[in-house]
Amino acid sequence: MIEHKQNKAKNDIFNMPIIGFIFKNQKFILAVRLLVLLVFVYGVYLGFAIPQKENTFTIELFWGLFWSLFMVVTLSTFGRIFCGICPHGFVGKYLTQYGLQKEMPKWLKNPWWGLGLLLIGWWAISYSFPGFYRLPLVTSILFVSITLVAFLLYYVYKDMSYCKYVCPIGSVTKAYQRVSFTWLGSYKEDCSSCKTFDCATACPYNLKPFTFNHKNSMEDCSLCMECSNACDAISFSIVKPSQSLTKKFKFDKIEVWVYILITAAISITMSFHHGLGRSAVAKAMPWSQTAEYFKSFVHFGGLDAVGLFAFIYAIVVTIALVYAGMFVASKALKSEFTKTFYTLGYAFAPLFIIGGLSHLLQSFVTHEYAEIANGFIYGFGLNIEEVQNLASRKEGWINIFELFKYIAVIWAFIIMAKRVNLFNAGKIAKTIAFFFASSLIIFYLFINLYRGYIVKTYGQGTHSSYHHHAHTHEH
Repeated sequence: MIEHKQNKAKNDIFNMPIIGFIFKNQKFILAVRLLVLLVFVYGVYLGFAIPQKENTFTIELFWGLFWSLFMVVTLSTFGRIFCGICPHGFVGKYLTQYGLQKEMPKWLKNPWWGLGLLLIGWWAISYSFPGFYRLPLVTSILFVSITLVAFLLYYVYKDMSYCKYVCPIGSVTKAYQRVSFTWLGSYKEDCSSCKTFDCATACPYNLKPFTFNHKNSMEDCSLCMECSNACDAISFSIVKPSQSLTKKFKFDKIEVWVYILITAAISITMSFHHGLGRSAVAKAMPWSQTAEYFKSFVHFGGLDAVGLFAFIYAIVVTIALVYAGMFVASKALKSEFTKTFYTLGYAFAPLFIIGGLSHLLQSFVTHEYAEIANGFIYGFGLNIEEVQNLASRKEGWINIFELFKYIAVIWAFIIMAKRVNLFNAGKIAKTIAFFFASSLIIFYLFINLYRGYIVKTYGQGTHSSYHHHAHTHEH
């Protein structure tokens, strides 16, 4: 490690007693990675050994603890630390180091592969066949398949290309890390006189950490912290949440599409199918009526047609709203549509990752905590009593978590206002652009308020093709 005499900034996590040790001490990080790898392997093994639903450990490990609890909570706070301890990336680093080191072909070097796999391979199937992935055997087969593909691509191609382009959650974690309150960068004074570039040499992703501050982008950084081990000039700082989103930077198209499509696939679809779909007027909803129409001449078998059409409606409506709003905004700002779309689209970042904390935390206190804990009790054969829920749905205090949805809306509006100001235009033009570019934010707010109104006015319904438990872990 290159040592530097410069004092660390007060907001540098590496300079903090306990938390600094957690994020920088390589022996501790290695121990965590090994532990996660062992638990991952055991979870997959148990899925094959005990494929019945009684094996709650495999289900709760992957669909309760890893996704979505750990993923959403850490992405919205410390950033992409899930990638830093991911078993695939941990093993993949060594496979790449001793592999063929080939350049990934252009047709495969496209982050749409990963995002497409997530949307179609996970969400479309999950809404169409509720509970399908919540079978231990299916879960184990899924992760074995992903692992084999990942390891093959790690071995053949250099620079951890699987993580950048093919991993189903790679683009998602890259995009949403911008919302967090941490930033990996470097001390300019030290970097200006550096001639060895040890941080770049140490990076398994072939990144240049000393450029992150200037670019206002951490690019594909997975917070593996290899650079901090190589050079003491690397900093990991606590900053204002979403700091980078309020400033100029070279936009990455896939990041904006992550915000749009993940909001549609999770937040909007869940509101359609889970929220409105559980009301007394569920049958009157467009996706329900469309499903009934097609059922008259199409045999869907075990497919949940209502869930599928709710997903389709959410995707189509979301994209249409964003395109229409951005078109008007571009005209008002007298700016090219593409520039307007991708500059202002970053304002949608908080909608899912912050708004999603509402459902996630409610679910955690009402049943996820107990299910995860009891899953581990089962998996490791612990001779202790089962854990009980922290709260019930009847307790009014859990409604406090609903505030996260409105915090997400306010947060998104603030970012939109900051990003509209990046354009050189008059106040009236910016006001018009702000309103129309915020179409998705406004719709997100409306659908949450409308859902509350429908349930309050018409009550909960007994008719719903939506299986609540099957999707609880998907938000």
